Amino acid sequence: MTKEIWLNLPVKNLNKSKEFFTQLGFSFNPLYANSDEAVCLIVGDKSVIVMLFEDATFKSFTLNGIADTKKVSEVLISIDAESKEEVDEMAKKVILAGGTIYYEPEDQGWMYGCGFADLDGHRWNVLYMDMENMPQE
Repeated sequence: MTKEIWLNLPVKNLNKSKEFFTQLGFSFNPLYANSDEAVCLIVGDKSVIVMLFEDATFKSFTLNGIADTKKVSEVLISIDAESKEEVDEMAKKVILAGGTIYYEPEDQGWMYGCGFADLDGHRWNVLYMDMENMPQE
């Protein structure tokens, strides 16, 4: 059965995207280090894979258009943080790397998070969740 999941995102400039995510602290699978068409972004300790493909390559295997991320969201990728401070630090890194914060860091009691868009407008959440204080029904 399924052992891994790969998310695939189109990007306009692979090198700029790689630099952006490097500045945020993400790592990459070295097997794709010399590719002109894709990079393999590793997310988290469980190594969720986010493949970043140049637009033309992405279109070649989806046989579909690419969403205009200025008008619509095609996906929202949420990643966890170990603390509120880590959320704030990620927000700072996003700005320094050229991304956009679309949802400023906010405290909801048991959850603290913010939302950002990468260089291609793909939307991400960074969330710290204090599960001991999560509301119970």
